[in-house]
Amino acid sequence: MLAAGRGGFSPQRMLLAGMALSTAFTMLLMMLQASGDPRMAEVLTWIAGSTYNATGGQVTRTAIVMVILLAIVPLCRRWLTILPLGGDAARAVGMALTPSRIALLALAACLTATATMTIGPLSFVGLMAPHIARMLGFRRTMPHMVISALAGGVLLVFADWCGRMALFPYQIPAGLLSSFIGAPYFIYLLRKQSR
Repeated sequence: MLAAGRGGFSPQRMLLAGMALSTAFTMLLMMLQASGDPRMAEVLTWIAGSTYNATGGQVTRTAIVMVILLAIVPLCRRWLTILPLGGDAARAVGMALTPSRIALLALAACLTATATMTIGPLSFVGLMAPHIARMLGFRRTMPHMVISALAGGVLLVFADWCGRMALFPYQIPAGLLSSFIGAPYFIYLLRKQSR
C-alpha cells in the first residue's frame, strides 16, 4: 500500500500491490493449513464463501453498516464518473487525484470488508456482476452500480440455493458454486473479445 501511495494510488500500482498482498496471504494460509490446527476447517469454509455459518445477528449488523456506507456512494458520483477517463482528464477538470482515490479506496475497502466478514470472500461475484450490468446496457455510473449490486445479489442467492439443493443435506459453498457458474461465462467473454 505504501508503494502504491507513492504513485498517487494509480490503478497499475494498486493492482500490483493487490497481487503482492494476495500472494503473501495465500502463503500465510498454506502455512496455517500445514500446522494441522482443527480450526482450519472453519477457516476453509469461510474462505470458500459459505453462508452456512452466518447468523441473524451478523446479517443484521452487516445490513446496518452497509446501508450507512452505501448512503455515502452517491456523494462520490462525480469522482466515479471522471476517474475512468484517466488521470489527465481528471486533473483537467480540477479533481485532486490522490485524495479522491484514497477516499474511494477506503469506501470500497469498508464495503468489501463488511460483506467478507459475514460470508467470506466472494471475489468472483464482485468481478462478474459489473460485467453483467454493462452487458445489459447500464453504462452510466449510478445505474451501473445499482444494477451491479442487484446482479451480484441475484447471482449469490442463486448460487446459494443451488449449493443447498444439489447435494442435500450437504452444502456446497456459494462462493465456490458462483465461480463454477461464472467461469464458462468469462471464457465466453474472452472468446468474444478475441474475435
